[in-house]
Formats: sequence, structure tokens, C-alpha cells
Amino acid sequence: MIMPRDTLAELDDEALLVLYANKDPDAARLLAHRLMPRLVGYAGRLLADRAEAEDIAQETMLRLWKLAPDWRSGEAKVSTWAYRVAQNLCTDRLRLRQRRGAEALDAVAEPASDAATVVAGMIEADRMAALDAALASLPERQRSAVVLRHIEGLTNPEIAEILQIGVEAVESLTARGKRALTLALAGQRAELGYEEAE
Repeated sequence: MIMPRDTLAELDDEALLVLYANKDPDAARLLAHRLMPRLVGYAGRLLADRAEAEDIAQETMLRLWKLAPDWRSGEAKVSTWAYRVAQNLCTDRLRLRQRRGAEALDAVAEPASDAATVVAGMIEADRMAALDAALASLPERQRSAVVLRHIEGLTNPEIAEILQIGVEAVESLTARGKRALTLALAGQRAELGYEEAE
């Protein structure tokens, strides 16, 4: 059954997935529109490579489409499942890099918006590059927990499900990760365009 587009926007991810499994292309498009930017952002933070992040997000969506007809309602949120798959794919990609001894490419800066000045765009790019470099210095599990919690905005129970650990472990990982980021970024406030506290 194909539903009107304006009605689709009101549905949650799981309902959209059920409609996709029943051959509704608009539901598939809307679900991809909801999930892809978040998956690309998450994978990009873990891998520090926009092209690889897009590959991970696409592979995650392909796996979701294959799973759609067999989705078991109520077992997990669609977004939580997608983050878990993306996490696993990123882990595999990072392990492959280590085996090959490959160095991660510099993160591709996001283009400045038309409303931002050139200087503001450059400052923001420097800030993002510093954050990405600091995130890259964290151990993989800490980086994942910090990105999921403070950049993607997920709850600790959702992160625990994605990383397949306890909520207390998530809290510990994010706390240690935040402390490590603070140390990694210490002394860069003025360089990144922040006023030093008087």
C-alpha cells in the first residue's frame, strides 16, 4: 500500500521501514533522508574521511533495505540498529587501515554557508579540524561514545545498545573521552578564535 507523501512524514522510522518492505519508494526515500546525514556524520567523525563515511552510510542503508522484509518490530529502534551497523563497519574499516598501515586522510572541511563570512568559515573549519584531530587521538570506543552522545545526541541507553556494553560503561567512556578531548584541545582557544577567559 502506497501512502500519500504528506502522511509519510508523520510516521516513525519503523513504520517507514515496514512500508518500504511493502514496496513504497517514497517511504524508502524519506527514511534515507532521515538516516543518511546522521550516519555520514557519525562515520565521518570515527574515520576522519568523508568519502569513506559516505561509503559506510550507503552500506548501512543497503543492509537495512535487505533486512526490511524481515524486520522484527519492537526489538530495536531503526536508528539504533543503523548506528550499530555503521559502528561495526567503521571498526572493520579502521582495522583494515591498521593492517595495511594506511594513514587517514585529512578530514574534508565542510563548505562555508553563503551567510557566513570567509573569515568565519575559515575559523569554523579550523575548529572542526581541531575537534576531528582531537577525536582521532581517542581510543576507538571512547571516540564512538563521545560522538554518539555529544555530537549525535543519543541517550546513554541507546549508545549502550549500539556499542553492546552497559550504561555505566558508556558513562565512563564518555567521561574519559571528554577529559582527553579537553587535554588535547588545551591551549588552542586563542588559535581557534575563542576569547581567553580574563
